[in-house]
Amino acid sequence: MAGILDSVNQRTQLVGQNRLELLLFRLQGRQRFGINVFKVREVLQCPPLTAIPKRNKYVRGIAHIRGQTISVIDLSLATGGRAIENTKDCFIIIAEYNRSVQGFLVQSVERIININWASIMPPPKGTGGKQSYLTAITEIDKELVEIIDVEKILEEISPSPTTISSAVSTSSISEDLGDRLILIADDSAVARNQVKRALEGLGVQMHLVNNGREALNYLQETAAACQNSVTDKVGLLISDIEMPEMDGYTLTAEIRLDPKLKPLHVILHTSLSGVFNQQMVQKVGADDFIAKFNPDELAESVRKWLHTD
Repeated sequence: MAGILDSVNQRTQLVGQNRLELLLFRLQGRQRFGINVFKVREVLQCPPLTAIPKRNKYVRGIAHIRGQTISVIDLSLATGGRAIENTKDCFIIIAEYNRSVQGFLVQSVERIININWASIMPPPKGTGGKQSYLTAITEIDKELVEIIDVEKILEEISPSPTTISSAVSTSSISEDLGDRLILIADDSAVARNQVKRALEGLGVQMHLVNNGREALNYLQETAAACQNSVTDKVGLLISDIEMPEMDGYTLTAEIRLDPKLKPLHVILHTSLSGVFNQQMVQKVGADDFIAKFNPDELAESVRKWLHTD
């Protein structure tokens, strides 16, 4: 199992090519699930878990791994399924989301596959129950692979603050934005609402879309009605990186290739904390990179890039 992630650090060539690599795993039964390799630190056999008092019902315990104490979340239980049994025969995916490291308990881990984001689609509308924890789906070997909305799970376990502190200077945001709006692109409903709640206290107009393809279409349609550039109507874009159909890196690259979209400031706002560096951001021409979710940092970045117009 140790060899399955040996080449993770060599996968940066995928940036800007609308591709990703998924680590496939199973929870209960035959259904396959996937997680972006860039979020994965390592995969290991589940060590003995220590129960802690008053822990969240989805947390099976804590594990001491490489000098760090990590909470281990049962992904099956967290998505409405049965608790995974015989943990000693299972695996933990150690991943970094939203500025913290978690362990995800899974039944088994299979392999890494390379796929185009265009092949990853939003889950069907109107699905409920366990399906509400899906952020995307795709097909591998003629079988459905479900991509779990980990941000939703983490928000249920430990809600993030969404209020901007009084110490952050936001006084110039409304003035700099004027009658323009802020475009927000994110496939996770939880993440979209976090950004919305953080910024709505500033009295700004926002337009929310579900992925990079929808964002690009909106910008192109808006730009067509503008005399100069899209910045006549849109103040800036706040975009996730991981999104079905078109990721944030490809979206940014497409914006920089279009003369009417090119002046738009782009903030990449992602749960891929501590994994991507400024060199990758600069490769596609993004203006800023912020790990989710810190409302003060987001507000400061919005103020900075609106003020540099």
